Amino acid sequence: MQGLVVSCQAFPGEALFGSEYMTKMAIAACQGGASGIRANGPQDIAAIKQSVSVPVIGLMKNDLPGFEVRITPTLEDALIVHRAGADIVAIDATSRPRPDNRSLSETVRKLKELGITVMADVSTFEEGLNAAALGVDYISTTLSGYTSYSRQIKEPDLELVARLASAVSVPVAAEGRIKTPEEAAAALRLGASLVVVGGAITRPQMITAAFVSTMNQREAVSE
Repeated sequence: MQGLVVSCQAFPGEALFGSEYMTKMAIAACQGGASGIRANGPQDIAAIKQSVSVPVIGLMKNDLPGFEVRITPTLEDALIVHRAGADIVAIDATSRPRPDNRSLSETVRKLKELGITVMADVSTFEEGLNAAALGVDYISTTLSGYTSYSRQIKEPDLELVARLASAVSVPVAAEGRIKTPEEAAAALRLGASLVVVGGAITRPQMITAAFVSTMNQREAVSE
């Protein structure tokens, strides 16, 4: 899989929360040329998988008290995502404690023994190298800026994309804060095989808020 992956996710309280809406969003993304879809939760994954012909990257966001890991944090979560129909299962690939007390190595080994394709969501170069050594199939920069010890920047971490793409043999996905087609194209030029874009395409409340914020700033300057 190469090219643009569109992340179709919505959460309780948002107008587009629900599998029906996310499925329509995924179909629209495919009509626009998306090469894949990233989806959260077994219901959305199953509904989207039945409606599109492109690969689906599945995950399960699970906030558990006392743990920072939230993207498919346990082996059982990963198996649920796989059973829902995900072609690729995305998991947190940091070294932070996991709720089921399994190490990342144990989790990846078990998934690979079952023939499951694994995407490792990382926040640093070292985590990417470790994930590659463990035998994952894809590495994504999803968590850069979302762990306390990773680079805290407002822009996409294209430096991390470039470093990983030049250091590992598995495909690298650029993900996180990519807001424009130009940033997506830059990620590809730096070696990414996939570019995952979410909010800039599929979260209208965020897109609207960005317009409103910029317009309000302009009005404030003109006063």
